[in-house]
Amino acid sequence: MNEINKWMNQYVRSGKLSGAQLLIAQKGEVKHSAYTGTADREAGRQWQEDTIVRIYSMTKPITTVALMQLYERRLVDLDDPVEKFIPSLKDMQVLRPDAKKITDTRPAAVKPTLRHLLTHTAGFTYGFNPGILAAAYMECGINFAHLQNSLAEEIDKLSKLPLQFTPGTRWNYGVSTDVAGRVVEVVSGQALDQYFADNILAPLSMKDTSFCLPAEKLSRFASLYGPDSQGGLEVMERADESIFLDQNMKGYSGGGGLLSTTQDYFHFAEMLRKKGECRGHRLLQEETVDLMMQNHLPGDLAAVGEPVFAEVPFAGVGFGFGGWSMIDPDTAGVKGSKGDFGWGGRASTVFWIDPTLDLTVIFMTQLKPSNIYPLRSEFREIVHKYFSN
Repeated sequence: MNEINKWMNQYVRSGKLSGAQLLIAQKGEVKHSAYTGTADREAGRQWQEDTIVRIYSMTKPITTVALMQLYERRLVDLDDPVEKFIPSLKDMQVLRPDAKKITDTRPAAVKPTLRHLLTHTAGFTYGFNPGILAAAYMECGINFAHLQNSLAEEIDKLSKLPLQFTPGTRWNYGVSTDVAGRVVEVVSGQALDQYFADNILAPLSMKDTSFCLPAEKLSRFASLYGPDSQGGLEVMERADESIFLDQNMKGYSGGGGLLSTTQDYFHFAEMLRKKGECRGHRLLQEETVDLMMQNHLPGDLAAVGEPVFAEVPFAGVGFGFGGWSMIDPDTAGVKGSKGDFGWGGRASTVFWIDPTLDLTVIFMTQLKPSNIYPLRSEFREIVHKYFSN
C-alpha cells in the first residue's frame, strides 16, 4: 500500500492538507488503515486514529437510512407528499423558467414527495449555488449547517420561498435531506439526534458520532482549514472555537450536521456493504439497501441536472437515495465499478462501497471546499488500480 501512503503524505508534506486519514476494507477485513499530519497544525496536535472530523454531507446517507427505517415500518411511503408531514410546505410555488425575481412564480404542478427529497429532485437548492433562489436563501438566512433554530422553524422560512423547478423534472443539490430529517422527527416523535442515537448510532457502536462535541472530546477534534493566497492553508474554524462546541443548538441538520471518526463511519459503511446488517444488528432489510443504492434518475446527472455543484461528475453517474450510484465509470472519467455507491462532505471527506470488488473505502481530512484538489479522483484511481489487479 506504499503508493496510497505516498499519495496522502505528499499532500500533507506539501502543506495542502493539515492531516488526513484513510481506511480500505475488502470483504469486511481492513486491508489498510493510515493517518498522517496534524489535527490542529497551530497547536501542534497530531492526527490520531480516533480524530473527530466534520463529515458535513456524509450525514446525508445516515438520514436516508433513518427515513428508510420508517419506510420499512410502513409509517411512510416514498410517494407520500412532503406536506403530509410538514403542512407549511403545502401549495408550494415554482420559479418560472424565465424568472428575473423571486416573485416570478407559478403553482407547482407536482407536489414534492419523499422520493423527490431522497433523490434531490424536489426543487430545493443551497445558498452557495448560483441563481436567484439561492440568493434568496442567503438573504433569508436559510442555513441548515448548524442550527440555532429548530428544524421546524428553519423549514418555515423555507416554505416562504418557491422551488427551483417542478419536482421530479431535474436534479439539483440542495437542502432536501434536511427536510427529510424533519420528516423523521415528525413521524418518529423524536428529535433527530435522539432518533439517530437510538436507531443507528448505538446499534452500530458509533460512539463518537454526534451533532455537537462533548467538552471531554475536544482534544480529539480537528480544526478546519481552507486555502490561503500562497497555495498553503489557513484556519477556517479552530477546534476550540468551533460552532460544534455549542451544546445549546435547537435543530439538527440531516443534510450536513454530524461529526464522526473514520472508525465510526466504517461501521456505518459496512452496514451498507452487508446489506443492512453490522455488528450483530440489522438496521435495514437487504432489498431496502439495494433500493437505496440503485440509480433512481432516468439517466445520469448530466441528463437531468445542471453541472453546477456536486460531489461527483455529472456524466456517467446517477443518484440513488442519499448518494451517487455509478452507471459508467468510463463515461464519468473516474476509476470505479458499475453500481458503486457513496458520497462526500464539504471538508473533502468521502466514502464509497464497491459491490464488484467488495470494498468499503473512507477518506477523512478537513479542507474546505472540497473541489480545491482532485483528492477523490486520485484516491479512487489508486484504490481501484490496486484492488482490480
